[in-house]
Amino acid sequence: MAASPRILVVCTGNRCRSQMAQGWLAHYLPDGVIRSAGTAPKGVHPKSILAMAEVGIDISGHSSDHISQYLGEDWDLVVTVCDSAKETCPVVPGARRVVHHSFEDPDDETLSEEDQWALFRRVRDEVGEWARLLADTH
Repeated sequence: MAASPRILVVCTGNRCRSQMAQGWLAHYLPDGVIRSAGTAPKGVHPKSILAMAEVGIDISGHSSDHISQYLGEDWDLVVTVCDSAKETCPVVPGARRVVHHSFEDPDDETLSEEDQWALFRRVRDEVGEWARLLADTH
């Protein structure tokens, strides 16, 4: 990967997992250009913002963008973080490498508030560990 890697993280809603991944990767690769996008963006989930704030990472300024916004750019790495995005993600012509790493969607409204928070925190931590390992290979 380049000295200042350009990484695009994609999921369907650009609401939870990709936002967390963007935050973690920007934390571990501060000189990189790290963006996230969705195939059907829905806005950043408030619990994503709060869960990341618990570990000292501020994603409150993130926007929920459509992947088409980034298709004309060159990327060292494009990562899909949900199975749906892997299936529906368009070809990214400027991507040197495309990989998939699926994380569970924490936005499960069928769960109790307590269980949903536990899921957000678990997914946050899983994404954080994955991002750390990815950054270490940089």
